[in-house]
Amino acid sequence: MPISLRLPPDVENRLSALSALTGRSKTFYAIEAIVEHIDDLEDAHLSAEILARVRAGTEARITLNDLLAEHGLAD
Repeated sequence: MPISLRLPPDVENRLSALSALTGRSKTFYAIEAIVEHIDDLEDAHLSAEILARVRAGTEARITLNDLLAEHGLAD
């Protein structure tokens, strides 16, 4: 699915310079940046949802000591 991006001028200039320097397209670098960071963005969103459930008391929690004991790793 095609998308269009409106970048701040300073970012556009950096992207253009990188593209000219390396011979790769600006699209190549935009895709690389998205692929590199989408996992982090998804994790941040999921973490915020889980934290809200923990604070509401609806998310199960386990202490580190209990977790280690459950897997036979406790001292």
